[in-house]
Amino acid sequence: MSPPLDPSFVKMPLAHRALHDVAAGRPENSRAAVQAAIDAGYGIEIDVQRSTDDRAMVFHDYDLKRLTGQSGPIQQRKSEELALVELTGGSEGVPTLREVLALVDGRVPLLVEIKDQDGALGPNVGPLERSVAEDVSGYVGPLAVMSFNPESVRAFAAHAPDVTRGLTTGAFRFVNWGLVPKARRAALREIPDFDDLGCAFISHDTRDLGRARVAELKTQGVPILCWTTRSETEERAARVVADNVTFEGYAAARPDA
Repeated sequence: MSPPLDPSFVKMPLAHRALHDVAAGRPENSRAAVQAAIDAGYGIEIDVQRSTDDRAMVFHDYDLKRLTGQSGPIQQRKSEELALVELTGGSEGVPTLREVLALVDGRVPLLVEIKDQDGALGPNVGPLERSVAEDVSGYVGPLAVMSFNPESVRAFAAHAPDVTRGLTTGAFRFVNWGLVPKARRAALREIPDFDDLGCAFISHDTRDLGRARVAELKTQGVPILCWTTRSETEERAARVVADNVTFEGYAAARPDA
């Protein structure tokens, strides 16, 4: 079984891809956005992708284009090269997970999402999960790791059984998951792997919080996080079900404010 989710994860709203604001020079998943979230007293959600030399890089997309202006898959670049690829709207390169861990240093809860490396939410995973496990080994502070791909969670748990783990979940709509077979998407909607993986929490799509399976898990005492609220109105609606929100584009209320 996974260790339980630290209570701070349901107390401090989580800044989606850190507290990013390109207009203020803080691209998503950047060190500047991470520092801004810490300064504002928010928890942080980040994404990790794999470099060609098997380093965990803090970056959301599979391709560099949207966030850097350069083209090509992030997996085809070495970590040293990615460090020099400037994030659009900022003045820094793509950070490693180790750099972000050192920056956060246990001061706020950190939620790490491992992006699917299989391409169809299948079993072709392993190197990134191993790298994340190595990076978080010995980290002191509230930390949890999750993925949309249950096989990624399984692979991570094999290397880091003592790190809190959960599943990123939702409706798995075709528009977002067109490469995933229909039957696989239908199965994942019902979160069938939660118990088998020994998970401690889920982070569910705000648009799908009315799902019966989410209510079932909540009844069992499972912490329900959610993604992504983009206004106070959306946050109020989400909190009818969710214990905490992952937010962006507005200032979520902090419990100590």
